[in-house]
Amino acid sequence: MGKNLTPPSDGDGGDHIIPVDLKAALEERYLAYALSTIMHRALPDVRDGLKPVHRRIIHAMSEMGIRPNSAFKKCARIVGDVIGKFHPHGDQSVYDALVRLAQDFSQRYPVVDGQGNFGNIDGDGAAAYRYTEARMTEVAALLLEGIDQDAVDFRATYNEEDSEPVVLPGSFPNLLANGTSGIAVGMATSIPPHNVHELCDAALHLIRHPQATVEDLMVDPADPSKGGIEGPDFPTGGIVIDSRASMIEAYKTGRGGFRVRARWHIEDLGRGGYQIIVTEIPFQVQKSRLIEKIAELLLARKLPLLEDVRDESAEDVRVVLVPKSRTVDATLLMESLFRLSELENRFPLNMNVLSMGRVPKVMAINDILNEWLGHRKDVLIRRSRFRLAAIDRRLDILGGLLIAYLNLDEVIRIIREEDEPKPVMIARWDLTDTQAEAILNMRLRNLRKLEEFEIRKEFDELTKEKGEIEALLASDPKQWKVIEHQIQDVRKSFAKGRGKPYARLTTFADAPDADVEAIQQAMIEKEPVTIVISQKGWIRALKGHIADIASLTFKEGDALRLAFPAQTTDKLLLVTTGGKVFTLGADKLPGGRGHGEPIRIMVDMENDQDILTAFVHDSQRKLIVASTGGYGFVVPETEMVANTRKGKQIMNVSMPDEAKLVVPVSGDHVAVVGENRKMLVFPLSQVPEMSRGKGVRLQRYKDGGISDIKCFAIDSGLSWEDSAGRSFTRNRDELLEWIGDRATAGRAVPKGFPRSGKFAG
Repeated sequence: MGKNLTPPSDGDGGDHIIPVDLKAALEERYLAYALSTIMHRALPDVRDGLKPVHRRIIHAMSEMGIRPNSAFKKCARIVGDVIGKFHPHGDQSVYDALVRLAQDFSQRYPVVDGQGNFGNIDGDGAAAYRYTEARMTEVAALLLEGIDQDAVDFRATYNEEDSEPVVLPGSFPNLLANGTSGIAVGMATSIPPHNVHELCDAALHLIRHPQATVEDLMVDPADPSKGGIEGPDFPTGGIVIDSRASMIEAYKTGRGGFRVRARWHIEDLGRGGYQIIVTEIPFQVQKSRLIEKIAELLLARKLPLLEDVRDESAEDVRVVLVPKSRTVDATLLMESLFRLSELENRFPLNMNVLSMGRVPKVMAINDILNEWLGHRKDVLIRRSRFRLAAIDRRLDILGGLLIAYLNLDEVIRIIREEDEPKPVMIARWDLTDTQAEAILNMRLRNLRKLEEFEIRKEFDELTKEKGEIEALLASDPKQWKVIEHQIQDVRKSFAKGRGKPYARLTTFADAPDADVEAIQQAMIEKEPVTIVISQKGWIRALKGHIADIASLTFKEGDALRLAFPAQTTDKLLLVTTGGKVFTLGADKLPGGRGHGEPIRIMVDMENDQDILTAFVHDSQRKLIVASTGGYGFVVPETEMVANTRKGKQIMNVSMPDEAKLVVPVSGDHVAVVGENRKMLVFPLSQVPEMSRGKGVRLQRYKDGGISDIKCFAIDSGLSWEDSAGRSFTRNRDELLEWIGDRATAGRAVPKGFPRSGKFAG
């Protein structure tokens, strides 16, 4: 029998349904979810650089006594404590976070020391937590330093049975040292790792110069010895190829990115042969996936300069790239790989963090360091006050013990004779309850004279320490001096000169100047093709150079418009009647098995325009473009290349005028024939060179328009063919009556000129 889903009645016919505005309810609930994600999951606290799950893992390990010098403990125990006491979420998510803290290829300075299989750079996962073990590293110990001395606030855990720190004391600049990434609701964070030695240099500079700018904190190329931040320092090394100016701008705004390239060198094989060895890959790139991608590119024939790729990695990365031949330029091969694969990767910078643990904010790098230093000052003050309170308690006890030693016989008498010695002693020497309790708890062995000397010595030392702490709490400069010493100790522990992993792993360089055209050619296998365009605008590329184009087949009602030879590495320029030029790569065209594809789905061509002509791009060539109305100009082909689907407007025409002719420039004169069968010859120099425009009038007409144009050298004469294939040539003297100035009407065509009005019959 099914469940009764009818709401309970309240006796008055009511059904306990409360009407709620859906929009308001959704806004309220989604906002609560968004805030929870931002505050408690995705964004790190600027003070200790940790998200709640990481903070809870470290705190749980501290509570379990798993210190850097202690024995390893099973990760299952750690995960169990974290989810049972502090973090009521899935065990796998907590274990994944723990594993990442232990990976030396994910963390620049690992917080957890792992024993067992914790995954690898190939993307393989860690072993189950019942097999792996972990303990803290020195970094985690620094983050916790002073936590038992009231350095930070604690709050109740989710079940209010325990307490957890709101933030860790963080004497290690973890946020910038290890970096972080996360996606919240409507915002994200992405911070790369940095070198601790450099961060300490920058922090020390900020202590001495609180108003220092980002430029002041960066290493000066003119004097690197002054110290400061060079840029990111990824655990996997690599080479950052961004300029110093762009990095400074990114650190100023808190937004930007870094282009990271793999590190490679050439290994000589003798007799002119070589192979390329990749020893470092960009951060967060899985090596196995990278090699798979390069292999896929090889199979797709997009890397004609590469013969093979092999993974010979052991503990260190060693990816071997075998060139096609010994004549292949290694730089050109690598530039093509950088463009097509993750051998070059962009790491985004978005320094969106929780300022003071409450406010999500995108911060500049100097603001982050300033806030970390402010937190260090708060921790110092709290620890000093905690120590001061402990000293006061101990001095109180020592004061009572000294009174006891001065009146030892009387104390013994009171203890032996009085039923309640405590109130008697308090009244006799004006003691506090704590002092009286300490006297009563003294052991007989402590009554020797030497013990009295030790107590007096301790009393004097604590009194001196109390004065120093009180002076410290009263002096802002002294507080900063102590913080300075603490940071110098951290810098010494993680000094660059101590070798790997503390030495800088990521270096900086300018990307080599490479010929863009040559790189694009290197990414395409060069093969001969025949480009075929039909009357209805369908395009295809047939393999090889086909001499017999009469055998080509088309859809019903369609026929050949253009066919010309090309190479797969060529760019094709398509000119439309609207004066626009579109660029297509010959390697991107559909093959010749079918009828191809419509050009209109490859480019954004207007419906009222048609294809005028198409040809292989030649960057050294210039063309004359002319409209039906007889206007034209010279344009270099380099100005005609379009980089988008929308094409590039070259000739400005408006209906009913259209672009009609595109003719290569050669020689020194131009011959123009109109539809009225009048011809005009004038110097090429009279036609202006432009990158876009309407052009100038080439020939004047009473009616009709232009028919054909030809460029030629006047000394060689003007040639044409008639419909029967016979050739005619007129030399300079024979052309005198047609030679004139541009924009004149010209004279009737010479005898023997084709009836079609075209120079090619």
